[in-house]
Amino acid sequence: MALERDKIVATALRLLDEGGLEKLTLRRLAAELGVQAPALYWHFKNKQELLDEMTEVITVHEGPRIGPPAEGETWDAWLAEWVREQRRVLNSHRDSVRLTAGTHPGQGMLSTVDMILGSLTQVGFAVEDAMWGVTALSSFLGGFVLEEQADRERGSGEWSQFHEALEILAPYPHLREAMIRIGGPQSQDAFDHGVALILEGMRARLAASSDRQEGHGDLEVEGDRPAAG
Repeated sequence: MALERDKIVATALRLLDEGGLEKLTLRRLAAELGVQAPALYWHFKNKQELLDEMTEVITVHEGPRIGPPAEGETWDAWLAEWVREQRRVLNSHRDSVRLTAGTHPGQGMLSTVDMILGSLTQVGFAVEDAMWGVTALSSFLGGFVLEEQADRERGSGEWSQFHEALEILAPYPHLREAMIRIGGPQSQDAFDHGVALILEGMRARLAASSDRQEGHGDLEVEGDRPAAG
């Protein structure tokens, strides 16, 4: 049976889940597919191209497709839902954040980001503010999921040894009090609050931009008035 590109990627993702990024080699992938390693180069010119395609599948094709906000849907609720779905998809594969950090964005992801920026400018964002906001959300998402995945590798989960951790924090009263109030740093509440803080900053930038535009409009009206006398 002829080797297909989609089958190669699917098998590579399975091997990623089984052994992690370090153990994902072209030799092992070829053996799993029952071919010699050079056969893979008919479909991917090098390993980097394969990793790029794996990232595209995880971040674009495995999650629900995002379109512009639906009628009546606020931009911030729409954007928060996209970030939550990206977290879910990233957490469905072992070492996914390490994989995506070392790859180039594909056409699907570039198209998605472009659509998000376009939707944000439609509601009044300056394109640079929209880009900074999306970048901040993406960086927070990647860092958060990286910690989640590292916790699973260590076998600690969402601070499953929480009471033991509080004992360790006894000499640091402010940090200990914060942890008592908010729970573990990789909890659902921690993620939701982090996203909310970034969105709050974006709303502030949007409001400031609107104020500046209104101020310029007032100046233009003032300048158009005929001189007295």
